[in-house]
Amino acid sequence: MYDLLIRNGTIVDGSGGARYPADLAIQDGKIAAIGRINEKSRQTIDAEGHVVSPGFVDGHTHMDAQVFWDPLGACSCYHGVTSVVMGNCGFTLAPCKQEDADLVFRNLERAEDLSRDAMLAGIDWSWETFPQFLDAVDGLPKGINYAGYIGHSAVRTYAMGERAFTDQATEADVKMMCHVVKEAVQAGAMGFSTSRTVNHLTADDRPVASRVAHWDEVRAIVNAVGETGKGVFEIAGEAPGRDPERIRAYHRRLRDLAVESGVTQTWGMFSLRVAPELWRPYFDLLDETAQAGGRMFAQVHSRALNTLLSFESHTPFDNWELWSDIRSLPLAQQQQKLRDPSLKAKLVEIGSRKYTGPRIVGAEPRPPEWDYVFPMADMREGAPSMATLAREKGVNPVELMIDMALERDFKMFFRQPIANENQDHVLEMMKHPRSVVTFSDSGAHVAQIMDSSLQTHLLSYWVREKQALSLEEAVRQITYNTATLWGLHDRGLLRTGMAADVVIFDPDTVGAGYPEIVADLPAGAKRLKQTANGMLSTIVNGEVLLSNNIHSGALPGRLLRC
Repeated sequence: MYDLLIRNGTIVDGSGGARYPADLAIQDGKIAAIGRINEKSRQTIDAEGHVVSPGFVDGHTHMDAQVFWDPLGACSCYHGVTSVVMGNCGFTLAPCKQEDADLVFRNLERAEDLSRDAMLAGIDWSWETFPQFLDAVDGLPKGINYAGYIGHSAVRTYAMGERAFTDQATEADVKMMCHVVKEAVQAGAMGFSTSRTVNHLTADDRPVASRVAHWDEVRAIVNAVGETGKGVFEIAGEAPGRDPERIRAYHRRLRDLAVESGVTQTWGMFSLRVAPELWRPYFDLLDETAQAGGRMFAQVHSRALNTLLSFESHTPFDNWELWSDIRSLPLAQQQQKLRDPSLKAKLVEIGSRKYTGPRIVGAEPRPPEWDYVFPMADMREGAPSMATLAREKGVNPVELMIDMALERDFKMFFRQPIANENQDHVLEMMKHPRSVVTFSDSGAHVAQIMDSSLQTHLLSYWVREKQALSLEEAVRQITYNTATLWGLHDRGLLRTGMAADVVIFDPDTVGAGYPEIVADLPAGAKRLKQTANGMLSTIVNGEVLLSNNIHSGALPGRLLRC
């Protein structure tokens, strides 16, 4: 008797091959049979009218802290994700002694919008080294599977202390970092990650620790990873600007490191409306590196990278004159104040001024360009901009934003794209043979962006609505491709003997639900939450985790070691 039998489904197996009708049986956490199955089972799911696919694999998350207070793995789990890679961009909680936790919090707090109070309240610190951290994660109850890099900023602060934020490493420092990283990879770390992007700052506007490092330090550590014969190097890249010579020099460094170290290299790439020519040379670099004998792949998104604005979370004006006084009040009082015509007029006038405040980085809400701010009455794309709507109504866009939010009792979001504005570019990047669709950033920017739904958006928008990708192509992108590139070779395909991570969804209705703001983080911190439509069941290691977004009570997730 099988443990679980999925009957009458349409198999899309992750390989890219054509779909076919079949049953799927699970036994002892593995796929036991696929075909016409007559044997009995302890549990049966009728999947008629639904697609049965491998669980989705997300290679770019920041769930290192969240895993300690959220056994379920929300919001990724709601969108069919059964395995995630955390520790991206150099940000990890290990190696670090508990008494030095402020050093890693300093790296994470602003760069990844993670509440220091939530981390202090929610993390039960029981490690110093990265192998000990992996053991701690291994022992946690988990709904989904986790793998993790060791991060450069944590390694640097472990080796150098406060000097990590100001100084270049000594030879002894680098030697220690190389040893620590090799030890981590040999214990099962997915590889090594770093950040060199100007978007990653501490709360006091200093570069995070990894950004201080000279390239020779990065090179030495990645070559140390190469000595293990496994692992991936992930980099949140530099910003060489638009100077072709500077771009070319940076690309040569990336290419040469991939070739010399033998370590698979990956980085994320977006299109930018202010510099639409920048992204294509990076994709040429992928092919160039392969021809030179290295392995490199790009992580791409399935839509615009959007900051979500809401009076329940953040608006662009939270720290502006007068606005800051109003925004510090309870929401009910804010609504009352905003309905005062004279006060609203003052707020509109202030909100229409030129911004002169502190530098805005990353996914932080920025002063609005109203032609590129869009109301989100629902999850459909294509709504007119706030500038267009304001012109039609003969009002100021700031006033319109206030009125629309009040009409919906503040249950209203406004989408502010900060990258990938051109959807033709998004499709071209997704179709590149050396790219993979991932980069949700789940676990970070928790009150700023909500991209845990990039997989269900891929299925609803690009497959169903635009018909720009076949269902088989899209499923392969978020299952086999992601699992294989990160070395999770027992996942990402529906094959007998492989791990039974399975998603059952309705292709006619699958898609992201409307987000909401909840205050359920440790210490009462707020976050965005978004479930999905059309997801019948999510199965992890052979056990049903979710049915129609409802948790079964099972926590079958595991730590996945490289």
